Amino acid sequence: MIDTNYFNMEIQLVLMQLMQKMSGTELSGLLDSAQNTGASTLKSSADATVTGSFAEIIREKAAKYNVDPALVQAVIKAESNFNPDVVSSAGAQGLMQLMPGTARSLGVTNAFDPEQNIEGGVKFLRQLLDRFGGNTTLAVAAYNAGPGAVSKYDGIPPYQETQTYVRRVLGYYQSAMNGRA
Repeated sequence: MIDTNYFNMEIQLVLMQLMQKMSGTELSGLLDSAQNTGASTLKSSADATVTGSFAEIIREKAAKYNVDPALVQAVIKAESNFNPDVVSSAGAQGLMQLMPGTARSLGVTNAFDPEQNIEGGVKFLRQLLDRFGGNTTLAVAAYNAGPGAVSKYDGIPPYQETQTYVRRVLGYYQSAMNGRA
């Protein structure tokens, strides 16, 4: 049986990459608009369901940095599955999997403290959204691969890990948008 949600996200990712290659970064606004059409809608989610033991912190930090709380929840789900004590093989720490240097640069002194970790991660997401003209897809790709890689490839880098990560986060984001978080 075909997973239509995955299939729609795959098509959307390929189309966005093609559009970026054809017209460069001036399409960032158009790409965000494209995300808001079709079967796999990724609309703004002031009303999206944010649930779980970290929901209040997510809502608070998302409001502070003007980042969609459903996006924050999707990144946390993809990064740590809501485990505040996880450490990746690369050394990323906590809920939003902050690298120690990145955490320090964001003012995080204890990456295992959920409030500090979420604050740092949301602050970083805000920086990435600003850098990439509000384009959620590119910000998510940069969260995984680094902003330099997204700039270098003028779009989602051709790394399988990053492409899978973007699909995963956008899928979780879409689920939150549809109230199925």
